[in-house]
Amino acid sequence: MTEDLSWLYSPAVFQVPERIGASGWLEHTPFAFWLIDKLRPERLVELGTHTGISFCAFNQAIKQLGTATACHAVDTWQGDQHAGYYGDNIYNELARYNEDRYGSFATLIRARFDEALAHFEDGAIDLLHIDGLHTYEAVAHDHETWLPKVKEGGVILFHDTNVRRGDFGVHRYWAEIAEGAHAFEFLHGFGLGVLVKGEPRNEAMAALCAARHDPEATSAVRRTFAFLGGAVTNRLKLAMAAKKAPAQARQA
Repeated sequence: MTEDLSWLYSPAVFQVPERIGASGWLEHTPFAFWLIDKLRPERLVELGTHTGISFCAFNQAIKQLGTATACHAVDTWQGDQHAGYYGDNIYNELARYNEDRYGSFATLIRARFDEALAHFEDGAIDLLHIDGLHTYEAVAHDHETWLPKVKEGGVILFHDTNVRRGDFGVHRYWAEIAEGAHAFEFLHGFGLGVLVKGEPRNEAMAALCAARHDPEATSAVRRTFAFLGGAVTNRLKLAMAAKKAPAQARQA
């Protein structure tokens, strides 16, 4: 291996996610902890939150690391053709959970993404997570309309870059914008693209993006976070099995 990977270490990745559930983002929660530690963002915006697995992972890291980050989740909490459609129960439960644990710095904005643009000045966002409707047209629109809101050196995340079915088009858009940019892609957990706007702001982000140019380093970084993410999935499976056990015992 030609690259020193000492930059990859962060004690934050060993946090146990407090909010777990069936979500394509669950296996990326260790990277969320790492990213908050290394980037130390002043403002984070998430487009598409659903049950809040990713948003709460970011918030948990922010609270434990004391980064004083202002966080905003934008969603209609009505669903879409990919996530499915649902009632107010998901929003209401998440709102209570968020207020109890992270209400001092994290807010939920119930609006369409375009409607929420007015809440933020240009260059105000350090970390933008795009996880809304996953058609090519939708993700391109979300990125292009929100890009001016991101600071130079800020990071943009794209979920589901490794999904190739139906009208999912994130992988196509990611291939276009990552070429020649400072970027890195994880393949586990349906894929997660990490894109820096302009030049990386610190050594860790520069090293992550540089790793893509070394096959051994790319493999090592991907294996590390896939392993950590798999442990979170196993934790969910154990929790679900523990819930089923009493009911199975009564039926026996």
